[in-house]
Amino acid sequence: MTGAPLSDALLFATAPAPGIIARLVRAARHPSRLLSILMTRLAGRRVRAAQAFVALAGAGHHLWQPGPGPASEPDATLARHGIERIEPSEDGTLRIAAEGPPLVLLAAPGHALVEGASAAIATAFTDPAIHALYGDALVRTAPGKAWLPLLRPAFDPVLLRAVDHLGPVLALRRASVCGIAPVPGAVAMDLVLECAARFGRASVRHLPRLLSASTFQAERGGEAGRVASRLGRLDAVRRDLDRTGEGATLAFVEADGVIRLERPLPMPRPLVSLIVPTRDRLDLLRPCIESLRARTDWPAKEILICDNGSCEPATHAYFAELQAASAARILACDGPFDFAAINNRAAAQAQGDVLAFINNDVEADHSDWLERMVREALRPDIGAVGARLIDGEGRIQHSGIVLGSGGLATHGHRHFSQDAPGYLSALRVTRSVAAVTAACLVIEAHKFRDIGGFDSTFAVDFNDLDLCLRLNAAGLRTLYVGGAVLQHRESASRRPSPEAAARHATEVEALKKRWGPLLMQDPHYHPGFDPNLSTHMLLRRGWTGLEPATPR
Repeated sequence: MTGAPLSDALLFATAPAPGIIARLVRAARHPSRLLSILMTRLAGRRVRAAQAFVALAGAGHHLWQPGPGPASEPDATLARHGIERIEPSEDGTLRIAAEGPPLVLLAAPGHALVEGASAAIATAFTDPAIHALYGDALVRTAPGKAWLPLLRPAFDPVLLRAVDHLGPVLALRRASVCGIAPVPGAVAMDLVLECAARFGRASVRHLPRLLSASTFQAERGGEAGRVASRLGRLDAVRRDLDRTGEGATLAFVEADGVIRLERPLPMPRPLVSLIVPTRDRLDLLRPCIESLRARTDWPAKEILICDNGSCEPATHAYFAELQAASAARILACDGPFDFAAINNRAAAQAQGDVLAFINNDVEADHSDWLERMVREALRPDIGAVGARLIDGEGRIQHSGIVLGSGGLATHGHRHFSQDAPGYLSALRVTRSVAAVTAACLVIEAHKFRDIGGFDSTFAVDFNDLDLCLRLNAAGLRTLYVGGAVLQHRESASRRPSPEAAARHATEVEALKKRWGPLLMQDPHYHPGFDPNLSTHMLLRRGWTGLEPATPR
C-alpha cells in the first residue's frame, strides 16, 4: 500500500544516506587527511583509501539496486518440488492442515518467488534437522523505485523477539507445524519461535539466497496496521516467553517498534565491579569516573581504577580525592601496558558478582546503561554483553564485532550516524553477536574466571574478541544491547609507534592461528555485504543473490 508506513524492520530504508557531495564537503574540512587519502588512492591502495574516506566522511546505506529485478517463477513450480503455498486469511489467522505436500511456503500476497527458489528450498529440506527455513528478498516501497535487498543473519531468537525481520517468505515442514494456531498478525514469527522451542534453535535455518521479490513492503492498513502488527508481535513474544519458562520477563514495545524485554533482577541487586585501567590522562579519566558515579543508577557498585604507572601530580591528587570519599579503589598495576593482564589482576581483586570492564575514555550518558546490560549478563547462557558506543563526532563506534570484515574483524555499522536505526533495526535492539569490545563489557565474575579471563597473548588488541570466542565455544553466547548507550573516544590515550605496529602484527597472527576459518565469515552477518568497508554499507562486488547456497 503506497504511502503506508514501512514495517519496523525496514525503518533503515528511510534513514538518509549522506551523498557523495555532502561527504566530500565534510572531508574537505580535514584537508591534510583528505590529501593523505588521495595519495593512498594514487598509490593503488584502493581499499585502504576507501576505508579511510569512510572513516573521515561517515557511512550510510548504499544498497539500492535499479533495474527490473531477477526473473520470477510460477507458483506451479512449487508443486513439482512438494511445496504448497499458503497465506493467512483476511483476519490474519492461519491454519495448516495435516494433509498435503510435505513442505508449506508461507507468503503474503504480492510476493513473487524468484527463479530457482523452489528447487533451492526443496534441496535445503533434504536435511531432516531443518524444520523452518527463511531466505533473502528484494523489496521496493513503490512501483518504479530501486530494489532494496533484505539480507538476513543466521537465526537468532533474541533478535527475532526484538524485531520481526524474517518475512516475507518462510518455508516450513508441514508435519512440524500442522495443527498450530499461530498469533494473528505475527504468524511467521510465532511459527519460527515455536519450531525453535520444540526442536531446538538449529531447526531454524537461513538460506543466504534470494527467494522472493515484491513491490510493496509497507504495513497494510497504514498506522493502524502498524499498531496491530506490533501488538501481534508482542503477543507472539509473550507466548514464546511462556513456552520457554521465562514468563516472569516483562515485554513491551518501544516507540521505534523494538520489543524490549526486562528480565527480573535478584534482590538485593548483585554488586558490580567497574574496572577502569588508566595511565594519567586525567582529561579522560575524570569524566569517565564521574559519569560512573553520577550517571549510573545501579545501586550496588564499586569502582576499581587500575593505575598503570601514572606519574602526574594531578592524577594522584584525583586518586586521593576519590579514596577519601570512598568512591574508588586504586590498584597499582605497574609495568609495560598489558590490557589483558591489568584487567585480570583487577578482576581477581574485585568483590562484585558481576564485572564491568570500562575504558578510561568511555562516558555514560543514560543512567540505565548498566542495568540493561546486567539484566542480560545474569542469564545462565550468556557470557559477555556489550553496549552501543558513540564516538566524538556523533557516529557509531561500536555495535558488536563482525568477523571477516575490514580485513579481519571490525565494529558493526562503524561511522554511521548515532541516530541511525541500523540495518533491520540492528543498532537499536538486543541481539547475538560474535564478540563485543572490552571498552564496555559486562560479564558475571564466575564466568570470567571459569574461562580463564583475558589472554595476555593478546596484550593490547583482540583480547576481547578472543575472550568472546572462547565463551561462545563454551556455550555462552555474546549479546549486544542497543539500548545501553555510552560515549567512547576510542584510542584517545594511545600513541602510535613502530613497536605498537609490530606488536599488533604479532597479535593478528596469533588470532589467525588460534581461530583460523572461524574468522572468515560471521554467522550474524550476511556474506552478500562488501567485506572491506563499514558493515551494511555496500553489497559485495558481483553479488546477485542467486548463487547456490548452503543453509546456515
